[in-house]
Amino acid sequence: MRPSRLLNVLTFALAAMSSPLAADEGMWMPQQVPALAERLAAAGFQGDPRTFADLTGFPMGAIVSLGGCSASFVSPDGLIVTNHHCVQGALQFNSRPDRNLMVDGFLARTRTEELPSGPGSRVFVTLAVEDVTAAVTGDIPAAVTGRAYHDLIERRQKELTAAREKQEGYRCTVASFFQGLKYFAITQLEIRDVRLVYAPAAGIGNFGGETDNWQWPRHTGDFSFLRAYVSPQGRPAAYSPDNVPFQPKHWLKVSARGASPGEVVFVAGYPGRTARFVTYDGVRETVDYQLPRTIRRNTEMIALLEKVGVGHPETALRVSTRIRSLNNGLTKTRGVHEAMVRGGVLRQKERQEAELVAWIAADPARQSKYGTVIPAISALNAERTRTRERNQLLADFAGATGSALGAAETLYRLAAERAKPDAERDPVFQERNWPRTRENLDRLQRNLDRRADHAVMTYNLAAIARLPADQRIEVIDRLVGLKPGQPDAEAAAAIDRWVGAQLEKSRLYDRDFRLGCFDRSRAELDAMEDPLLRVAAALYPVQEGIRNQAKETGGKLERLTPLYAEAVLARAGGLVAPDANGTLRVTFGTVKGVENRDGLFYLPQTTLKGVEQKATGKGEFNAPAAQLAAITALRTGRTSPYVDSRLKDVPVNFLSTVDTTGGNSGSATLNARNELVGLLFDGTYDTVASDYFYDTERTRSIHCDTRYLLWVMTEVDRADHLLREMTIVP
Repeated sequence: MRPSRLLNVLTFALAAMSSPLAADEGMWMPQQVPALAERLAAAGFQGDPRTFADLTGFPMGAIVSLGGCSASFVSPDGLIVTNHHCVQGALQFNSRPDRNLMVDGFLARTRTEELPSGPGSRVFVTLAVEDVTAAVTGDIPAAVTGRAYHDLIERRQKELTAAREKQEGYRCTVASFFQGLKYFAITQLEIRDVRLVYAPAAGIGNFGGETDNWQWPRHTGDFSFLRAYVSPQGRPAAYSPDNVPFQPKHWLKVSARGASPGEVVFVAGYPGRTARFVTYDGVRETVDYQLPRTIRRNTEMIALLEKVGVGHPETALRVSTRIRSLNNGLTKTRGVHEAMVRGGVLRQKERQEAELVAWIAADPARQSKYGTVIPAISALNAERTRTRERNQLLADFAGATGSALGAAETLYRLAAERAKPDAERDPVFQERNWPRTRENLDRLQRNLDRRADHAVMTYNLAAIARLPADQRIEVIDRLVGLKPGQPDAEAAAAIDRWVGAQLEKSRLYDRDFRLGCFDRSRAELDAMEDPLLRVAAALYPVQEGIRNQAKETGGKLERLTPLYAEAVLARAGGLVAPDANGTLRVTFGTVKGVENRDGLFYLPQTTLKGVEQKATGKGEFNAPAAQLAAITALRTGRTSPYVDSRLKDVPVNFLSTVDTTGGNSGSATLNARNELVGLLFDGTYDTVASDYFYDTERTRSIHCDTRYLLWVMTEVDRADHLLREMTIVP
């Protein structure tokens, strides 16, 4: 299939597919949705599907990204609703050991009480999506491959981006779809003043904690509110007391009826990454190497960080968001690995690819075009396996999240890239990204902790010390005093001494010093004689060599993977959603329970009754006293408009068959009238492998019902001013 014909495939209507919309696979690009008109109408959708393709109209104009989570406008004054776990950074930024908002929650009673979310906080409003495939991949001779191909594609993406960012306040991303078969330029309004408005206590917003994470039944009030601010002239601007609330053209109405079993629902948001177009060989590497490695490291890192916080409240606060992120990733990774191996997902992926290979071989023209693609991809993947652990360990060490050494690496690489013309810089370090880089270095202050850094650096170096002789990282051996075959105790002593010396004398823990390094050249950084900057300088040539090799291999893959995707699409012969890539998508399904195992069926809704049953007054199930009192009042005669007449209780969470992944957190869940009925915040344990293979029977997403959100705001936290600000419909 020629790339120019791909849109015919993308817009082909699947008339043969049945309704209702239960268990529909696909995180659809908004412009694909009109082709689903017949199915949507049969399922009960009352609007025009073409509205989803209008990104500046309703409802899509109300859907925003937080740069990692999804959210939506719910008032004409820029009020934004998202998940509680999506505002953890803002809560941590504004917390102190004696005022822990991460535990107690926060409510601004007036606009002046709303708190800055911290450096780097953003709201992105998608304004346009443009097909730029021809401009990115057109007219490239077949002989151009490897590093040359990678650099050419990257240069063209930079040029397209620069042309669309000439007006201040706009952000453009040229994103790859279908493994590089298609490219789209996404232009967004970038709002830089984001403030924390309301987050319930952790006993509501994170009720159940890691025990209930990825589990059902669930009883979590995973919701919070932010507000977007702009300059008095209405343009995006940095935080200032003079800024005013952003006034979106569109915002969602909030349903007081929530969602009911069997009802069609839509989710609009920014899903992160899926890998359904990855070859079986690539998935096999994930199962055999990446997942087990992540499980082991996350388990060990969680224990390590929890230990360093014992008896040190400030350290415990600084590492808390890291621990939560690691725990979330650990639970998901375990579920993916289990589903891949014991659940048969890997076998299904192998069968899929075998069928594709047979389909290719059945036609000489297809065999000529696609026959060598899968073996060539496999060969390149195998080529990378020889040094993958060595390279990964170096990346873990030098770029450790939330560490001073990670800051040193960023500063040194920025200085090296700054010496180049902007068009030749790595995209991450182009001038357009300097404000974000500086803000990240500033925001790091809330995470930096010498005790934690010492533990993490020691852990990573111990793993490096165990590398075999032919995989040694010579510069680290020289710096630390390590050598192949060294006894563990001797290596541990050398590591501990060296790490302690570097951290004790480094000034990168001082915010002003760290930010003062931002504009420095490599020579100026070297002259500062900071121990961690010296380490970053020593590691830079090794890391640059690894990056250059990755670009060479990447360029070869970029020539092959579009052909693989083209073959998959040609065989499918119908409407196919691309893998998630952090861009705006729409997915739809039905509120529906699921058979967990033989004889055990999970109902699609939970209620306040479950909160009562789970509440222990301790740890992850420590429901606030005000909430328990409100439940008691409800049980003893107090009425509420949010009680479901069928359930005879206030619904808390519900299940649906929508197709989602990480990044969808905070996504608006809409009913057939485009009213907000819930917030997506999780998936069931059986769903986690859907990033690789969609299971039509078992995939379920978890949502917070708007009736619970409204009930908590009304009866527990008395957020009456926010309730008045929103449009609540019966």
